Amino acid sequence: MKINRKKILIYWPLFSLFLLAGCNGSTALKKEVRVKNTLDFNRISETVSIPMTKLKDLTAKYSPKDLLVQDPSTGNYLVRQLVDENQDGQPDELLFQVSIKANEAKTYQIIGRENGSEEQPHSKYTTFSRFVPERIDDYAWENDKVAFRTFGPKAQQLTEEHKPGGTLTSGIDLWFKRVKYPIIDEWYAGAVDSVDYYNVDRGEGCDAYHVGSSRGVGGIGVWQDDSLHVSKNFVSYKTIARGPIRTVFELTYAPWSEYRIHETKRISLDLGSNFSKFVVSLKPEKPVPNITIGISMHERKGDIKLEPKEGWFRQWEKGADSFVGEGVVVNPARVDSAFTHISPTPDQSQIMVVTQPKDSVLTYYAGFAWKKSGQVNSVEDWDAMLQKQAERIQHPLKVTIQ
Repeated sequence: MKINRKKILIYWPLFSLFLLAGCNGSTALKKEVRVKNTLDFNRISETVSIPMTKLKDLTAKYSPKDLLVQDPSTGNYLVRQLVDENQDGQPDELLFQVSIKANEAKTYQIIGRENGSEEQPHSKYTTFSRFVPERIDDYAWENDKVAFRTFGPKAQQLTEEHKPGGTLTSGIDLWFKRVKYPIIDEWYAGAVDSVDYYNVDRGEGCDAYHVGSSRGVGGIGVWQDDSLHVSKNFVSYKTIARGPIRTVFELTYAPWSEYRIHETKRISLDLGSNFSKFVVSLKPEKPVPNITIGISMHERKGDIKLEPKEGWFRQWEKGADSFVGEGVVVNPARVDSAFTHISPTPDQSQIMVVTQPKDSVLTYYAGFAWKKSGQVNSVEDWDAMLQKQAERIQHPLKVTIQ
């Protein structure tokens, strides 16, 4: 039998193209991402972060905005978010969320597709943060479960000049929300005409938390000579990301304490989480002891629990016609000690978590759950949420890119 090698050489490239098209449709490239939960409880709506450096073969052909994330078990595309961490105009990571059972492993696909941006699914809920000049100069952030705010230099100036409306604190304030959709813009808009607008619960929640000069939930200081020395309000901000999965921003502070600490907080909040993540960079001009995270004890009537070996610390107290749990979660390897400090000075009775930052950086999580939101029904529920958050920190999802 005589074989026509010339025809084979001609037809083989065409046949290969046919196979590629038949297998992948309009998709030319894809990567598999294997995600494993090593814990013995289900992890719901947890964020997976893929560095864009791991997707270079995809981005060499497709724009990052045309990358899709697919769950092969359902065939559905997942909501994803690109984040430009260093603000250079190019995304640094791709985020998507997974719900994965105890000790389960699942595989997802990142697909490059022409005009993939047109096929991206849209999220019903989102994260959000912004500077709020219409309320002096707050910075506020939220997701589908919780909302927070802190205060800027104009609020500090008003206080120091003994003028009304000011707030002097670097503490973290809480907004009790009980709806999944964003409320920050609506509540601030209402407060333009009525100062007490967001102090009244109209079915969405309210601002019923008092931060004052305390640390609120997650503010820091230096514990020294039986006193907590703290910074004043933030002096500048930078919004880095807002999207369906994560909001990220930075706050900077004027040098504070006798140690002249130059502080930058990078704060992020993921959809579905009750906890903001704080990555605090501390550059003192001389060695500084006892960097301490605080939780305000208000009237000192709350139920307190300190678990330094597990890495979580909490209070359960009355709040807004219900109960609220406030807490801090930190790697126990970074915890030096924890105690309650009772003071006759207003706003200075607090839970103190004394820490050991690593390479001048302290990472921790601070958050809350309001019973009226339906997220917890008891202090036992709040303890369980804190314990799971601590275990997530110690045992992050195992992500393998193939």
